[in-house]
Amino acid sequence: MTTETQLPQATGSCCSPSGSCHDGADAGAQAGGVTTVYQVSGMTCGHCEGAISEEVSGIEGVTSVKAVAATGQVTVVSEAPLSDDAVRAAVDEAGYELVGRA
Repeated sequence: MTTETQLPQATGSCCSPSGSCHDGADAGAQAGGVTTVYQVSGMTCGHCEGAISEEVSGIEGVTSVKAVAATGQVTVVSEAPLSDDAVRAAVDEAGYELVGRA
């Protein structure tokens, strides 16, 4: 059973041993890069978070995305500053509205 608990860490699973899917994104944020927090309207659940994360992750240079429906905030870590237009287009593609930087 110990081997199963350690497997997600060894394989790079998004979920930490504590069961949180957000810990992996935080680790990426601490590794370096440019961190920008955006305010997005329309997120209400985990599905919303996933849709936005998937689209924003597709932007070149993005290394980590953490969307939180409860606050409407999306934290993006990238290798270099991102164009707000690129982020807006990705959020629009996911079906939500980028309000601006938080």
